[in-house]
Amino acid sequence: MTIIVELDVMLARRKMKSKDLAAAIGITEANLSQLKQGKVKGVRFATLEAICRELDCQPGDLLRFEKNAEQA
Repeated sequence: MTIIVELDVMLARRKMKSKDLAAAIGITEANLSQLKQGKVKGVRFATLEAICRELDCQPGDLLRFEKNAEQA
């Protein structure tokens, strides 16, 4: 199972910089960078809610499920 994080896409659509989003939701730029790269094992609902609130989007706009070839 692969979860694709499309936070960069939403940031570009909203013309917002990562550092501005990180400041607005109260996390470090390093943590936001890890999230954008999909290098985290989990994300708190409170963090996801804050991101969605700031970017005026839904969780499905940020996360996408992609089946691996062996799962198809």
